[in-house]
Amino acid sequence: MRWFALAILLPLVAACTQNAVQTGDLAGRPIRVVATTGMVADLVENIGGERVEVAALMGPGVDPHLYKPTAGDVRRLEAADVIFYNGLELEGRMTDTFVKLARSGKPTVAVTEDLPEAALREPDEFEGKYDPHVWFDVTLWREAAKTVARQLSRLDPASADVYAGNLATYDAMLVELHRYVEDQTATLPPSARVLVTAHDAFGYFGARYGFEVRGLQGVSTATEASAADVRDLAAFLCARGVKAIFVETSVAPATVEAVRRAANANGCAVTLGGELYSDALGPAETPAGTYIGMVRANIDTIVRALR
Repeated sequence: MRWFALAILLPLVAACTQNAVQTGDLAGRPIRVVATTGMVADLVENIGGERVEVAALMGPGVDPHLYKPTAGDVRRLEAADVIFYNGLELEGRMTDTFVKLARSGKPTVAVTEDLPEAALREPDEFEGKYDPHVWFDVTLWREAAKTVARQLSRLDPASADVYAGNLATYDAMLVELHRYVEDQTATLPPSARVLVTAHDAFGYFGARYGFEVRGLQGVSTATEASAADVRDLAAFLCARGVKAIFVETSVAPATVEAVRRAANANGCAVTLGGELYSDALGPAETPAGTYIGMVRANIDTIVRALR
């Protein structure tokens, strides 16, 4: 029903788009931005600063793979001066909506659009498509920040120097974050760097920071785990001597708990190492309510449990 409503309302958005973009006095007010996930919204806020007013469609704990837009979302999209989304089909069927909006003239930007194909993961299950969870490699998120700065400057050239300055400041923070993750990882022996979670969201993290990553579900949470998947992962934990596995804030914990019980039934002492932020940030009032805070919280949780 929600997608039927979206299909009906989308032409109204497109019809209003050209006028809103061409006649808006951006110099006299903040730029109205709609972002999909909390990670994207946080990125735009850091680059845009006081020049942007950002609304995120998906809040803490929301799974973007399964998200269904509401009529209120359509109204927010219609009112926006520019839309930023992750891309690489993280947002599922909403991707088609963003493509249509872009064709109608609404500035609509995938923050991953400038990433080189060589840097992207292509899991076997995706059949030629790419893993969208690029934010877990901080070096790739630095590139996404450049895309945001470039697109805001195109929309609002009078403030290009502001966006360039904000980008430089934030990029330095991301460089420091990358080093922090590397330093924390180095406290674990290589044999302990095995990360097992609910779904395969941490592939970029593993490739960049030297972890072997296993997810019970595939790259998308739309893929359901079977009883055989649970048994196989439990056997892997026992064979490798993995002591802790992790739940995710945006994925129901039942399947991970089933893996833990299966491993323990096989005589392996496996615990739940804590909760990781995967497809969504934490609540706004917490440290994990920002991208940098989320990454730091994750690596601290991982290292503490696996150490």
